[in-house]
Amino acid sequence: MPANNNRLISEETRQWLNAIYNGVYIVDKDLKILFWNEGAERITGYTAAEMTDSTCQNGLMDMKNKEGETVHPKADQLREVMDKGRHTRFRLYTQHKQGHRIPVSTHITPLKDSHGNPVGAIEVFRDTSAEEKIHQIEERFKRVIRQYVSETTYNEVIRAVNHEGYNIRAYNRNLTILFMDIVNFTGMSEKQEPEQVVEMLNAYFTHTSRIIHNHTGDIDKFLGDGVMALFTNPRDAVDASLDMMQNGLKRLNDELNTLDLPAIDLRIGINTGNLVQGNIGSEDRKDWTVVGDVVNTAYRIEESADPGKILISESTVGELKNPERYRYVKEMRLRGKSRPIKVYSPNL
Repeated sequence: MPANNNRLISEETRQWLNAIYNGVYIVDKDLKILFWNEGAERITGYTAAEMTDSTCQNGLMDMKNKEGETVHPKADQLREVMDKGRHTRFRLYTQHKQGHRIPVSTHITPLKDSHGNPVGAIEVFRDTSAEEKIHQIEERFKRVIRQYVSETTYNEVIRAVNHEGYNIRAYNRNLTILFMDIVNFTGMSEKQEPEQVVEMLNAYFTHTSRIIHNHTGDIDKFLGDGVMALFTNPRDAVDASLDMMQNGLKRLNDELNTLDLPAIDLRIGINTGNLVQGNIGSEDRKDWTVVGDVVNTAYRIEESADPGKILISESTVGELKNPERYRYVKEMRLRGKSRPIKVYSPNL
């Protein structure tokens, strides 16, 4: 190695850099690799003998994305650092000698002489494979968990996990509750094999969930063949029910037909009012849900709806902008209530 390169990297510096677990290499102004430490050997599979005196223009250390496409040619990165005299950081992928990609966090710094003139650059890079594996497990865990809890429950739990000292509180809220179930599900399921019943329910819940989420609703729980959903805006609850009856049910029955399963019919009940929303359950298992007379009344309204019909409580209609679009259907006398409640149906 030329004497000027030896002055750039002293023997003591080499020893220190080889003691670092991260990968480190140094290049001169011509992008020739002057030093390649043991950490770089371990991470990339390339030895110091293979890399020293080679040029970074060979593409071996280019930064790639997840698809393996080069997004930051290493030669361009190093030149920019030396020309502009500033540090740069990336979290991307580099190529191992054996062909597989390695996620790395890399930091490039310019090297200057005593007069402030650029003489090269040093890059320190760290293998983040373990971190990425943990991140992938976390993301997969989140995707799985979201299938089993409501969106609101999921968000509350994530906030509690991410913020030390965060307490999941209870709230008094004005919400709209939507209940929906399959008409004559019990009799229908008795004629099907267990696998067919599960297939039917999964198709039904999939279509229902998409429509409810499209109308900014949150599924609180599945109850056998029933769905309980929450809405902050009663208009969204009504729009979701109309969308399901007018569009979603046809798409669902078309899918059931392709699966050689019988067509189904639905009924929906909607109610609005103040209720308690909170983290309810035992010390071992809790559920972020809602409780109160509003919920019970919504369920009773749904039970009394005819097949293919939507029943909406007077309290919900009263919060809608165009109450004249809903026709009076009947009064319902509910156990525990001193006065009957009026229910309405959309003018379809």
